[in-house]
Formats: sequence, structure tokens, C-alpha cells
Amino acid sequence: MEISLASKVALITGGSRGIGAATVRMFVQAGAKVVFNYQAAQSQAEDLVRELGAGHCRAIQCDLSTTEAAGQLVSAAVAAFGRLDILVANHGIWPAEDAPIDRMLDEQWHRTIAVNLDSVFSLVKHSVGQMKKQGGGHIVLVSSTSGQRGEAFHCDYAATKGALISMAKGLSTELAGDGIRVNCVAPGWVATDMSAPALNDPATRDKIFGSIPLGRVGTPEEIAAPILFLCTPHAGFVTGEVFNVNGGAVLAG
Repeated sequence: MEISLASKVALITGGSRGIGAATVRMFVQAGAKVVFNYQAAQSQAEDLVRELGAGHCRAIQCDLSTTEAAGQLVSAAVAAFGRLDILVANHGIWPAEDAPIDRMLDEQWHRTIAVNLDSVFSLVKHSVGQMKKQGGGHIVLVSSTSGQRGEAFHCDYAATKGALISMAKGLSTELAGDGIRVNCVAPGWVATDMSAPALNDPATRDKIFGSIPLGRVGTPEEIAAPILFLCTPHAGFVTGEVFNVNGGAVLAG
């Protein structure tokens, strides 16, 4: 059984590190041409392009904190390779410091919403416009276990990730007639730069490991592989689903 994305063009946000970089690699290996964005990790982005080849992927600096920037990124992806078949909205921020709701700053709330949700709206809006012209496509929104069970002291993050799940379910029915499949991948704890502060603290790490039935955190590649699958013909009858990849930490869809 071949996993192939030959002739497909994908836009993967947050692609310079972690889950995003693993997804970029897998998509290129499957034959896709990939455009990915980075915010500040220029050296990692350039290294990834050199590794995979400029003919196969392009890196674009883009701070996805505004809807305007998100729309421009979609246009740049289409300009780079002439079409857009796949959108993987992987970017996001997770303020590491605990913030009780009665002390959370308005600025933190608004920034988390802007990056994690508002920009995804714009990415999807402009991608769908292009995909409709082409007769279909795939959209994968990267949510989180916190979007299903919440996360104490991080209600801003949990709210955005829960919204992505609802967005995927609603859009799946809205866009089915256009041949656009919309799904969601919900990772649990993954060994990335974003989770490093928590995983590097022995007490916190032990607590995290104890909450995961498989007894470890995931790897970026273990999240990238389900994302890849959902964008292939093998998932042609799958839309509106929440694909949990969390070692059994949340047994709900």
C-alpha cells in the first residue's frame, strides 16, 4: 500500500520545528511540494529547506498573529507552486506560565486567540477559496487534548484548541459537497520545544508520564504520520473526525 501525495501542494504552518518540521519531511517524502512558515526560527527553516531541496519545499517568514498575514501566506503558497491541495494548520502558542483566570491579562487572552484561532480562520477561508476552484482538497487542524478536557490555568489555550475541534466538525459538513475533507488531529504531550520547560522539570515530568497510559510522551513523527494519512486517498471516507494521538490519555473523540 503506497502512501503518496505526488502532484499535491501543501501549506504547513509552524513548519520549522517539532511537529511541523516532522510533517514537512513526511509530506515531501510522500511526493508533495510543501510551503511552510516560520516566525523566528530562520536558521532551522533554512536548514530544513537545504535538507529537502528548494524544488520540493519553500520557507516563508510569517508571524501568524493577524488575519491579514494568514491570508497573505496562503497567496504566497499558491504563487510558489501554482495550486493548493492541502492545509495543515499546525502553528500555535502555549503561554508556559500558569495563569489563574482571575489574574490572566487581557493581552495574553487576546494574543492566544489571535494566533491560535483567528489566524486559522483566515488560513481556512483563503485556502477553501483556492480549493473550491480546483475541485477539492484536505484540511487538517492541529488541536490538543486540552481542547477536549480543558487545562487548568491555561483556559486561553484550551479555548482555542476546543474551538478548532468545533470548527473542523462544522466545516466538514459545510464543505463535503465541494470535495474538501476537514479533520482534526489532537496530540497529547509531545517532545517539542514548546513542551520542553515542563518535561525538563523532574516533578512535572513524572506527573505527566503518570497521566499517560503508555507511560511516555509522543514524538513529532508520531503526530505527523496521522496528519499525512488524513491527506491521502486512504482517508477518502474520513471527514469531521478528531484523531487522538496521545498515548491513551484522552479516550474520547
